[in-house]
Amino acid sequence: MARTRRAAPAPEDGANPLAGIAERASADAQGVPADLLDGYLAELDEVSTTRQPLRPDRLRVRREVGARAAERGVSLHGVIDLHLSATWLAWRSLSGVRRATGADAVRAAGEAVFKAADAAVTAIAEGYEEAQRWSVRQEESFRREFVDDLLDGRNLGQLAERAERFGLRLAGSNVVAAVRSAHPVVDGGAVFRAVETSLGLRLDSRDVLVTTKEGLLVCVAPEAMTDVPDEFVRQVAAALGPDSAWRVGLGRAHSGPGGVVRSFEQARHALDIAERLGLPGRLHKAVDLLVYRVLLRDRAALENLVSVVLEPLRGARGGPGPLLDTLASYFANGQVAAACARELHLGVRTVTYRLQRVAELTGYHVEDHAQALSLHVAVLGAKLLDWPSSAD
Repeated sequence: MARTRRAAPAPEDGANPLAGIAERASADAQGVPADLLDGYLAELDEVSTTRQPLRPDRLRVRREVGARAAERGVSLHGVIDLHLSATWLAWRSLSGVRRATGADAVRAAGEAVFKAADAAVTAIAEGYEEAQRWSVRQEESFRREFVDDLLDGRNLGQLAERAERFGLRLAGSNVVAAVRSAHPVVDGGAVFRAVETSLGLRLDSRDVLVTTKEGLLVCVAPEAMTDVPDEFVRQVAAALGPDSAWRVGLGRAHSGPGGVVRSFEQARHALDIAERLGLPGRLHKAVDLLVYRVLLRDRAALENLVSVVLEPLRGARGGPGPLLDTLASYFANGQVAAACARELHLGVRTVTYRLQRVAELTGYHVEDHAQALSLHVAVLGAKLLDWPSSAD
C-alpha cells in the first residue's frame, strides 16, 4: 500500500520550525533511526538561506552517517529514504523558504536545497559502500587468518569457537581434499569461485569449507558427508577441464581441530607421492598410499636399498634413465612385457633386452620373485627420492 505523504504544517510564531520533523521522517522511512539525520535539517536550513553548497566538512559528516548506517545494519535504501523524507517534510519550514518573497526567490532556495540533498545522498552512499567494502575486506582477513591457523595447526584451543563462524564443526571427524594444478589456485579466482559456488549449490550445506592454501584448492568436509570428495572432484574437473594437469589428494578422517591439519598434510603427501610415481587417475587417497609412507619413514634404509640395487645402472649406455623407466612400467603393468612395450611404445624384444641388461648390471633378475620384489621396491624408492638426480 502506497504511503500518504503529508507536508509539515507551517510553524507557529516563536516555535522551532524544524521541531519534530526528524521523528516524522523516521516514521515515513519505516522506522529508520532519526539520529542518522545528525544535523542534516540544520544544514538544509542554512543552505536555503545562503544558497551555498554543503561544505566539505558537512559532506564528511554525511559519509560518516552512511558508514554508521552500514555498521548498524540499516539498508542503504532506508537511510536515503530517511534523508529524502526529511527534505520534503522540512521544505516549507526552512528559513530561506519562509522568508522568500516571490517565485524567483522560492525557486532559488529550492534549487540550492535539492542540490544539497543530492550531494548529501551521494556522500551517504559513498560512506555506506566504503563501510561495506571494509567489512568485506575485514571478513576476508578473518577468514584467511582462520584458514591459515586451521591448516597449519596454530591456536588450536580457539579454533573450534572460530570455526562456527564459518559453518565448520571441528568436534567431529573431518576429511580434507587438496587440488594441485599446473597453475596455482588463488582466493577469489575463477576456479575458486566456480568450485565453491557449484559445490555449495549441489550440497546445500554450510558444513563444507572451500578455500586455498599455498596455491592448492582445499575442501574441508565432515566425514559423514561421504559424497563430498567425489562431488568436489567433479566440480574441479568442470572448472579446470579434462586436458589440464591436476590431481586431488584426499586425507584420512580425523577428529578435533588438530584433525583437519593432519588430514590436510596427508592430502598433500598423497599428491607428492602420486606426482613422483606418476600414478594414474585424478584422485589419490592417502589410505591407499600407506605403503609408500612406510617406505619413506626410514629414509636412510630406503636410500641404502636404492644405492645397493640400482647404482650399477649408472654404467649403462645412456645412463640409468631408460632402464629405470622400463622397470617402473614393467612392474606397473603386472610384469607383462607386452603391456610394458605398448605403454613405452617399444618392441617387446627391446623391453626383454633392457630387463636382461638390468640383470647383467645389478645381478637382480625379474624372474626371481625375491629379487623382483627388491627391484620393485628400489624402483619405487628411486622415484620417491628423485634418484638418480638427488644423488648427483
